[in-house]
Amino acid sequence: MKNRICVIFTGGTIGSLASGNTVDLKKESKSALIEKYRAAHKTDVIFDELRPLNILSENVQPSDLEKMADCVRGVNKDDYDGIIITHGTDTLCFTANLFSQIFCDIKIPLVFVSALYPLNDSRSRGVENFAGAVTFIQSADFGGVFVSFENHGENVKIHLASRLVSASQIDGNYESVLNVHFGEIIDGKFIYNQNPDNPALIKFKEHRRPCEAQKLCMDMVTIQAHSLLNFDFYRFKEIKPKAVMVQLYHSGTVCTVGREANFKNFLAYCKSLGIQVVIAPIDSSARVYESAIGLTEECTAAYDISFEMATVKVLLALGSGFSIESVLAENYFFEKLH
Repeated sequence: MKNRICVIFTGGTIGSLASGNTVDLKKESKSALIEKYRAAHKTDVIFDELRPLNILSENVQPSDLEKMADCVRGVNKDDYDGIIITHGTDTLCFTANLFSQIFCDIKIPLVFVSALYPLNDSRSRGVENFAGAVTFIQSADFGGVFVSFENHGENVKIHLASRLVSASQIDGNYESVLNVHFGEIIDGKFIYNQNPDNPALIKFKEHRRPCEAQKLCMDMVTIQAHSLLNFDFYRFKEIKPKAVMVQLYHSGTVCTVGREANFKNFLAYCKSLGIQVVIAPIDSSARVYESAIGLTEECTAAYDISFEMATVKVLLALGSGFSIESVLAENYFFEKLH
């Protein structure tokens, strides 16, 4: 057993300090996170530290994500049991989903950890999330991309990065799609969640084809369906996106009557400009509501993945020169639910 973990620090709340009503980044040569972990846990694990960037995650740019990815690419995987990436909570979901694609075939566990509060705040669970990542890495005999995160009053959960959905409003809790997490840390041990919606552990030892789409493109607009949404305000006279993504209601529907709120009218407008429209999420096994009949034939449908994953796949397709349909059809790291 190598008993060695590479820790990549990128900033975020878990790398910040609270001072009064302000949370801001701190510069450090030694990690308070690792020091606090060692103080709470007896361990002989060797941690090698890398710091490719130090930002608040809400400010992340494509170049920052590329730096982070290049840092992972540069790690000699044969030297380590796993890799831990510290990351801000605001955009944790996007980066986790992204890395689950571009590192879908990684041979060791790559685990993201975050914290809702700085480490000097008594409410912070940053050390617990880090400890969960270490425990998971030590128990896993397979590779992949995961997230270690503890919601208030719960055990640390391990999520498949490809199934993590956006944090809940205000409280910032994280869950996996369908509320089915991959496993959790109980009494210092990783316990796999045997829910039938989870991929079997043996599947993780099978060969996974690498993802060819590795570059991002920002030429996309996202729209979330809500009551009385006026599509007429989305007009692309000066700058035209390459694609528009519309997040449907949970039942796979969107308003298709009236004038301003009618998605079909907006779809016709986009078609006239040559803009590809993608709709998600859509459960391929569910009944189709009358309002949604015919929609999947008129635009591009992202089946059986979260909206967050669909967003990542579309941006990768646009940036890497692949068709959106071909990237959506792939199942690189267990993102598809059926």
